[in-house]
Amino acid sequence: MAQNPQQVLAVLERLGISSDERQVHIDLCAAELVERALQRCEGRLSSTGSLVIETGEYTGRSPKSRFIVDTPDVHDRIAWGGVNRPIDRAFYETLRDDVCAYLSGRDLHVMRGIAGADRRHARAFLVVAERASQALFARQMLVRPHAGDLDHFDQPDFTVLAVPDFDCDPERHGTGMNAGVLINFEERVIIVAGTAYSGEIKKSIFSVMNYLLPVEDGCLSMHCSANRDPHTRQTAVFFGLSGTGKTTLSAVDGRQLIGDDEHGWSEECVFNIEGGCYAKCIDLTPESEPLIFRAIRFGSVTENVVLDEDTRIADYTDASVTENTRVAYPVGHIEGAKLDGVGQPPSVVVFLTADAFGVLPPIARLTPEAAMYHFLTGFTAKVAGTEQGIVEPVPTFSALFGEPFMPLDPLEYARLLQQRITATGARVYLVNTGWTGGAYGTGHRISLPYTRALVHAALVGSIDEAGYRHDERFNMDVPVACEDMPAELLNPRLGWPSGAEYDAAADKLARMFEENFAKRYPNAEEAIRKAGPRPLA
Repeated sequence: MAQNPQQVLAVLERLGISSDERQVHIDLCAAELVERALQRCEGRLSSTGSLVIETGEYTGRSPKSRFIVDTPDVHDRIAWGGVNRPIDRAFYETLRDDVCAYLSGRDLHVMRGIAGADRRHARAFLVVAERASQALFARQMLVRPHAGDLDHFDQPDFTVLAVPDFDCDPERHGTGMNAGVLINFEERVIIVAGTAYSGEIKKSIFSVMNYLLPVEDGCLSMHCSANRDPHTRQTAVFFGLSGTGKTTLSAVDGRQLIGDDEHGWSEECVFNIEGGCYAKCIDLTPESEPLIFRAIRFGSVTENVVLDEDTRIADYTDASVTENTRVAYPVGHIEGAKLDGVGQPPSVVVFLTADAFGVLPPIARLTPEAAMYHFLTGFTAKVAGTEQGIVEPVPTFSALFGEPFMPLDPLEYARLLQQRITATGARVYLVNTGWTGGAYGTGHRISLPYTRALVHAALVGSIDEAGYRHDERFNMDVPVACEDMPAELLNPRLGWPSGAEYDAAADKLARMFEENFAKRYPNAEEAIRKAGPRPLA
């Protein structure tokens, strides 16, 4: 049992959770949590020792179940809309009371963790989980507290109630469905109810930090990965939506991983908000992503991966449950990771996009104004077959490369990014990890070795040596040469069956950029607007 259990019991009591000390299991180690999860039939062990669980009805985030409680303290700051959906305080209070009554008298697993590796910008989170497996997830994903940190948990900055087996009443609780993820900034409480998908815990904590860091600390919060060169100590950050290679390109041999998903950028440093990684498992191989593959061992939590019944070997190609198979593990499972989670202010910023139209160059350098434009745009593309009805590439614009988790106006984050880039002189690149030589279905995916080589050249600065040509349509500077790179890769027009076909497809995408930006940011500064793509025909 953890030291001073009365501290935790008092927090529970204030919320309305009545529990006997013997029923509240505080800060159990990974081995104890795995044992309890197996005893409670919450999952099975894989051949590598990972705890494999099934999340049931929800195998990914459910945006329609996510709400922010509309309270006076945040009413005028939140960018309300389809992403940040308000819910009345009365619905929240009803759900909170029902959840706390449900948790009273049950076995509970409580984890105390920190969000923010830089203690100057950290917040204390107390996670109350009915399942041992979700407590293990919280343990591995949050920063482990020092002994001195525990003194602050009599009044944690936020308390998370994770109750996957509690079904919300759509009408009584105002959720419209049986799952509900509610964030209350006034009470400093997060409720994750009716869903066993652990990513809801992670992303709700991230959403909270994305409000607190800019508003209270003046820090830029970022949906990005980060790594650093152990010799030069230079740091890079990688922004990108799902499927663009953010995790893959940051967890590489020769560089120290700071974190794979969520960071803050203060005037002093870049720091991991988390203490763990939450990686996709689909089609994972030891050849393609060796560091991640080897990280899936005892102490990790794997979601919805199919196991061979006889050998318990994971089949990462099996998407029969979901394509969104996931694994959570502490950063320390990545060989050579920077365990303190802190690095110098970034010298390089990389925006990742998977262009399924096949027209963007594999890499381009951006001006500070263009950096703000593409940060606000957050472009990638869905490909045919990923969703019902999609027969050709469809653009996806997600502001800040992580809009579902950003409570404030995107311009607030973009201006902070501009300040940081201006202050540090960081070089900014847009990297296309998608298609070339034609759109999805006719062209081909840019090979990972080529992308790795281009990113490496950007990180060390050699990409700048040969000079650039300005792409008038996409309004970005494209390198004219890079060692061992074919010319048709650096200039995608050369790889298409005809220049006319390329021009038509490129103009189409440039027009989509224009239309999206005009609709989303009619009041953006003219210099930012002019830094974006523009069709030539």
